[in-house]
Amino acid sequence: MFPAMAAPPPQFTDAEIDALVETFYARVRRHHRLGPIFETAVGPDGWPAHMATLKDFWSSVLNTTGRYKGQPVTVHQHVEGLTEGLFMPWLNLFHQTCVELFDAPRAAIVGQKAERIARSLKLGVFFKPDAVA
Repeated sequence: MFPAMAAPPPQFTDAEIDALVETFYARVRRHHRLGPIFETAVGPDGWPAHMATLKDFWSSVLNTTGRYKGQPVTVHQHVEGLTEGLFMPWLNLFHQTCVELFDAPRAAIVGQKAERIARSLKLGVFFKPDAVA
């Protein structure tokens, strides 16, 4: 008898990823602390390209499509005004969006991935062990 294999993680459709990215970043843009940071970083004319990049990113994260080819840590290292304290409101809005768009198990999958991404970005952007105090 063969051992039971774990079920593959659920796939997310492109339409679901589009809804996640569009709904979440509409909220980010309206947020009193996050909005100004993103507006400065993306610029008034940069949102269509940024949204396409984000959809590729989440497609790669959720479905391992390989569509995203960027370097998120490098990009975020150059975002003016980004602080560690902004990750919590970002995550809160993200979790809220996931709960509204997906059933509980799928919202948890996406939320866990966002938590890991946030930890990775915080380490990559803010952890400076060689910095002089």
